[in-house]
Amino acid sequence: MPMHPYRTHTCGQLRATDAGSRVRLSGWIHRKRDHGQLLFIDLRDHYGLMQCVVDVSAPFFAEIEAARPESVVTLTGTVVKRSAETINPKVPTGEIELRIEEFTLQSQADQLPLQVNSDEDAGEEIRLRYRYLDLRREKMQRKMVLRSRVIHSIRQRMIDQGFIEFQTPILTASSPEGARDFLVPSRLHPGKFYALPQAPQMFKQLLMVAGFDRYFQIAPCFRDEDSRADRSPGEFYQLDFEMSFVTQEDVFAALEPVLHGVFEEFANGRRVTPAPFPRITYEDAIRKYGTDKPDLRNPIEMQAVTQHFAGSGFKLFAGMIERDPKVEVWAIPAPGGGSRAFCDRMNSWAQAAGQPGLGYIFFREGEGAGPIARNIGPERTEAIRSQLGLKEGDAVFFVAGLPKKFAAFAGQARTHIGEELNLIEQDVFKFCWIVDFPMYELDEETGKIEFSHNPFSMPQGGLEALETQDPLTIKAWQYDIVCNGVELSSGAIRNHLPEVMIKAFEIAGYDRAELEERFGGLFNAFRFGAPPHGGSAPGIDRIVMLLADEPNIREVILFPMNQRAEDLMMNAPAEVPPERLKELHLKLALPPKPAKDE
Repeated sequence: MPMHPYRTHTCGQLRATDAGSRVRLSGWIHRKRDHGQLLFIDLRDHYGLMQCVVDVSAPFFAEIEAARPESVVTLTGTVVKRSAETINPKVPTGEIELRIEEFTLQSQADQLPLQVNSDEDAGEEIRLRYRYLDLRREKMQRKMVLRSRVIHSIRQRMIDQGFIEFQTPILTASSPEGARDFLVPSRLHPGKFYALPQAPQMFKQLLMVAGFDRYFQIAPCFRDEDSRADRSPGEFYQLDFEMSFVTQEDVFAALEPVLHGVFEEFANGRRVTPAPFPRITYEDAIRKYGTDKPDLRNPIEMQAVTQHFAGSGFKLFAGMIERDPKVEVWAIPAPGGGSRAFCDRMNSWAQAAGQPGLGYIFFREGEGAGPIARNIGPERTEAIRSQLGLKEGDAVFFVAGLPKKFAAFAGQARTHIGEELNLIEQDVFKFCWIVDFPMYELDEETGKIEFSHNPFSMPQGGLEALETQDPLTIKAWQYDIVCNGVELSSGAIRNHLPEVMIKAFEIAGYDRAELEERFGGLFNAFRFGAPPHGGSAPGIDRIVMLLADEPNIREVILFPMNQRAEDLMMNAPAEVPPERLKELHLKLALPPKPAKDE
């Protein structure tokens, strides 16, 4: 039987038991080592590495010597055992090598813009421009395979729970997720545009109205928003799902085993929060952690200590409390931070962050130290220490003012303290649900009431709450799931009643005509019998980012764009010829180019 033209085995397949076999391998030249009379080649494919060796007497020696790293070659020869001192235990094929008897150059590589056989950082621009080379690296291949396996695992777990996979449209109308849409001009309908879906939100709700009961999709989503470490500009993927006749707890019970199972499957020994995940109200999350995306690996919890400063000798805080009853003082404990040097460092950090500073007390020799302790006296200092459960060698920092203005900074300080004092628990995935989001929020500049989250969420208390409560006190059946300080998904029990939807949008300044114009497809569908329904949509990219222990989401996406939302490899976005614009009935109105210095 003739040998396969390219390979009988992969580069990671052969073992000592194959010694004596004649085989054929194909792959990329990973490394070359010239030992005078012998030339060693590490041959690489997707499956592994194989050491190959050729003697200077081989007729093709000059040809193989001239082949550059990353050239594609086919090598035929005999598998032989290595001597004991040359065995490489670091690779599965380390007990053997291939004695090369035939050589074919399949494709010669040019001079490389980045080194594939090294993890040395070539800079983001080079890596993205030559992403196909970057992806040849073992570390990158591992991450992309991980992504594939995670998606497969999620899909199977959803199917096993009775969810049906559907594909929803890509060319659609604008949706209400809150980011800018990507628009696609219609050639057939001059002056009109499709929108790429920010999420399949309305379609999945329509599937519930259609009676399918349990839907899911590994869905592409498109949002014209700026890049962040945990957010890819342009497009991302999410596990989008929806269920009929469910409460919030039913949604949690469906998603928790999927996320817990997937994380446990790929955790590599790291611990995962067991189900049911902790439920934390939005209000508690802000007050304890300064954020609605708390990292529970950090044990620090903030507390209000306003009463200890009211009427105290620390005039700055006491005066603020006296002037405005809404003023609060929050304490940020710092276990093990009880030194003046650390407290001064934190104060400098706060000033660098644009704050006036960060007041503190640290505990040593049985008493509180620092200017604040001197001003408020030993009794109030002891009361603060007792309330927070602090001990000798600990410290506490304070922020004061209106909580909605300082909460985010307090949360940042909590994070910084946790990192500086090495309090962050390692090798663990800590999940929690954030629940009871406010339905509305006040725009401080305009004084208008706006939706604070998803406008299609059901308000807690339904129509009665909308008609009788202060809108800013209404909570919604909205929830986020958070892992290690990363928001994985938003979700909600949906508003499926036309009369409730009309009232909800009216409070946010939309009349019925505008509601029907913008969201008519969904609104009209609810007039024909809609089941109570709800769902969520965890981000696939963020899940993989956490499992791969990567701080930047671009590291787990095959072909990401850069921070400026440019695809350097494919040269997108690109200009289009005038005839294409004419065909689409478009004229460009570009901003003026900045004047050059004379």
